[in-house]
Amino acid sequence: MTLPENATPRQVAESYWAAECTRDVDAILAHYHEDAAFTVAGTHLVGHDQIATFYASSGAQYPGLVLEITHEVSNGPEASLEWTAHLTDPAGKTVVLKGVNIIRVEGGKFRTVRAYFDPSAFD
Repeated sequence: MTLPENATPRQVAESYWAAECTRDVDAILAHYHEDAAFTVAGTHLVGHDQIATFYASSGAQYPGLVLEITHEVSNGPEASLEWTAHLTDPAGKTVVLKGVNIIRVEGGKFRTVRAYFDPSAFD
């Protein structure tokens, strides 16, 4: 993944989600600065090593992922992107999850990502 230094938040997010749908952790991490911060489900992760643990676990639990961006509000290097995801577990059961990521990009990569969704969808 090589995005231009001036890539918009939407461009970075689209490339990132394409990588996330492949469940390739290295391709996902290529969208984050080495010292980026990722906050998800009340957990604050900093740096590639910590962020990788989330994506490895998510990919193992739900190897199938299809995601669509449904709404965007952008302001310069920051954006709020609403999404709908269809996650499929190894048994073929699909969970539909709706949420929003609030992102900041610098130099064509994520500096910060805060992901919000309703975890009760997994119940």
